[in-house]
Amino acid sequence: MSSNAINQAPSATFGRAIKEGVFAGVLAFGLFLLYIGIKTDQDISNTLIWYPRWGLLAIFVAIAAIGRFSIVAFFQPWSRARKARAAAMPASGADANPSFFKKHFLKLALLALIFYPLIVVSITGPQGSLKYVDNFGIQILIYVMLAWGLNIVVGLAGLLDLGYVAFYAVGAYSYALLSQHFGLSFWLLLPISGILAAFWGIMLGFPVLRLRGDYLAIVTLAFGEIIRLVLINWTDVTQGTFGVSGIPKATLFGIPFDASAHGFAKTFGLPMSSAYYKIFLFYLILALCLLTAYVTIRLRRMPIGRAWEALREDEIACRSLGIDTVKTKLTAFAIGAMFGGFAGSFFAARQGFVSPESFVFLESAVILAIVVLGGMGSLTGIAVAAVVMVGGTELLREMEFLKHVFGPDFTPELYRMLLFGLAMIIVMLFKPRGFVGSREPTAFLKERKAVSGSFTKEGHG
Repeated sequence: MSSNAINQAPSATFGRAIKEGVFAGVLAFGLFLLYIGIKTDQDISNTLIWYPRWGLLAIFVAIAAIGRFSIVAFFQPWSRARKARAAAMPASGADANPSFFKKHFLKLALLALIFYPLIVVSITGPQGSLKYVDNFGIQILIYVMLAWGLNIVVGLAGLLDLGYVAFYAVGAYSYALLSQHFGLSFWLLLPISGILAAFWGIMLGFPVLRLRGDYLAIVTLAFGEIIRLVLINWTDVTQGTFGVSGIPKATLFGIPFDASAHGFAKTFGLPMSSAYYKIFLFYLILALCLLTAYVTIRLRRMPIGRAWEALREDEIACRSLGIDTVKTKLTAFAIGAMFGGFAGSFFAARQGFVSPESFVFLESAVILAIVVLGGMGSLTGIAVAAVVMVGGTELLREMEFLKHVFGPDFTPELYRMLLFGLAMIIVMLFKPRGFVGSREPTAFLKERKAVSGSFTKEGHG
């Protein structure tokens, strides 16, 4: 190749980057003109008024134009060169010497979770740690557990479920009502809530045995809405939209976390602080997440787990092998719902209040998005996706400095779902099979190898 051609290649790429950057800016201007550039409000006489926000619109347009220019000019050439180097490397050499971080990632992550509350308390103090342990610890782990439970239904069995939040609601209301009316403890109601949610999972499974794909999604979506409407309208039991308040807290072997003489602080001679209960809840939900992961891994290696994967890949072939698809589907719905019930009972104990507004369809959509973004069937990828998505949206609440950039009327929480959707688009563009695009077979001969998602059926990975 001549030197002139080599010199012209970067200039051609740079020129194309400028054109696409300008086009992205024009397109962003058209898309955001009404949504970002114009704000509507009502005055004291309820008259609709509007006023432009050209500065905020210009920032969004500049971000789109500069971002597209950077992708075409810098990221795409780097990505092509990286793929070329990876293709030139022998297949055995790529996995022969994995990095220390990749080899011990799960152990390091578990150690970080175990010491996370202690590190936060040592840095910010007991009272200052409440926000970080609760919002960035417990909240994320609840979604991790919910996503791992849904992963059994969607990722392993291939059954699209848009009403998973219904089992979450069943677990929460089971704990709230039974603890108030019968005085049962959290440790007794935790398995009961999971069993009741599993029962409703079986009740959902029976009508949808012959359904797949879009039809299954519609029925499960309707099931979730039916549960929510029952919670709203059955006021004699659920208190309707007022919700159930005054739910008893969880205890540590019968020791309550209160200011009484038999409370946790007085029993161990510690100063009074509400941080002890939050730290206890953190380790409790961490233990529930580890239980969910352990059961899922064990089930995948059992015949039922392999039946789920066979059902996901091809239901007709699954039947031809003599696998009972009825039991396979019902066990997937029941076990996935059981973990949703566990998470729901924990949620009720943590909040002390439950209402139908906590179990809307958006929650099911967020949980399903975490499963898809993490890589269906991958526990590690789903956990990473939950940390990125839920932790990212919670982090927006702390970004008050954005008001100095976008104006004093800018409220970061109102834009968190917009940024959530934008993050989903970006991940799907660059990692279409989720954060973890490889699968390890549960049954292997002599040597265990990861299978790239590109060698499996689209959408099933």
